[in-house]
Amino acid sequence: MSSRRNFLISTSAAAVLPAATAMLGVSRNAWASDALISDAELQRQMLGKLNAELNDSATANTEAPYLQDIFFSWDLPSIPVAQIGAIVAYSFGDRPASSSGASSSSGTGQSQLPQPGPINEEIADAVHQLYQSKPVMVVAQWEVASVLTSKYQMSSANLQSVKPPVVASNGAISYPSLDDVAAAIVALHGTAAALGTVAVVTHRDQAKRAIQTSRAHGMNAYAAQGATLPVDYDTQASQPANRRRDLYLLSDMMNQFATLRTNLIAQQYPNG
Repeated sequence: MSSRRNFLISTSAAAVLPAATAMLGVSRNAWASDALISDAELQRQMLGKLNAELNDSATANTEAPYLQDIFFSWDLPSIPVAQIGAIVAYSFGDRPASSSGASSSSGTGQSQLPQPGPINEEIADAVHQLYQSKPVMVVAQWEVASVLTSKYQMSSANLQSVKPPVVASNGAISYPSLDDVAAAIVALHGTAAALGTVAVVTHRDQAKRAIQTSRAHGMNAYAAQGATLPVDYDTQASQPANRRRDLYLLSDMMNQFATLRTNLIAQQYPNG
């Protein structure tokens, strides 16, 4: 619960009252004591409000748990480092290619791939630190893998790189989704089971969805206990939504809702 509380407090302070909090000197602890309620009480209040707004208790009871999970639940399922069979790393944004052209180390022949940027370097640092404790195969999205290669001299003996961005002839860049990357990782190994128990490393705010996506592709995925995931944002990131936490969280929750909607439709109407 502590990580969820920290998430709620920091998100509220950063996205809603940054200036007021600074001017009034409101402490984080004071804000927490005023704002936090139990999960059960939160659900009770959401059910009451939704039922009043929709005048439909059945629908309110269906929707409220989805809202509680996607908006208010950010804890990660975790395992001890000793149980890790592989490390899977997902990137988080990047920076535009330098004016001289960023060369590709992945063998794609593209000369204008983006730069990994500081957040992916932080993810690579977290991967390397975890690898020092449990030296298993690392499967990393290209942005993270490129840092692991250049900074830590990891090679094909302990590192597999997947899914670089695709740069069109006109310079337009197409980025793979988490789903694309997870599918590529499983395809690389033939089956998800071949990876064993997976520790997912990525930006902290993306970790919940990254674990969910990995599991949707059959991976036995968790966060590693004791691992510190990056929480910073890069104001120079190529993707505007990755420059600020409030904007990214909206994107992440939108994607969670989209996945939920797709899955529910498939379950209820398997024949279309």
